[in-house]
Amino acid sequence: DTLKLESGERVRLIGIDTPEMHESAKLRRDSSRSKTDVNAIKAMGKQSYQFTKNLVEGKRVRLEFDVEKFDKYKRLLAYVYLKDATFVNAEIIRQGYASLMTYPPNVKYVDLFTQLYREARENKRGLWK
Repeated sequence: DTLKLESGERVRLIGIDTPEMHESAKLRRDSSRSKTDVNAIKAMGKQSYQFTKNLVEGKRVRLEFDVEKFDKYKRLLAYVYLKDATFVNAEIIRQGYASLMTYPPNVKYVDLFTQLYREARENKRGLWK
C-alpha cells in the first residue's frame, strides 16, 4: 500500500490496506484482531506486494491528490494511475489484494472502492480465494 518512486519519495496509496509483510506492532494488532496467524498474514502481505510490484514496477505513474497531501509519516497520499489509465489503487482492490482503509477527508473514491472490494470478496479473487 506504499510505493517508492524513482526519486526515493514514498507514496501511500489512498483508500487501501494490504497485509503486513514484516514484523511490526501493526502486524501483531492485525493478527490479534483477526485471529489470523502472523505467518499467514505475512504470506498474504507477500502476495499483495508481488501483485503490486508486477503492476507498477518500472512504469511511469501519475499521482492524483485528495484533500490532504501528506500523512503523519510525511508520505505523499495519492491515487496512482499508470500511463494506460489503469487506476492502481482500484486495481489492487479489484483483484483482491487489499482491504479498504478510509480516512476522511480523503474519501473521493470510497464508493468505488467499496463496490470493488465487495465484488473481489464475493468472487473470491486474490487473497479472498
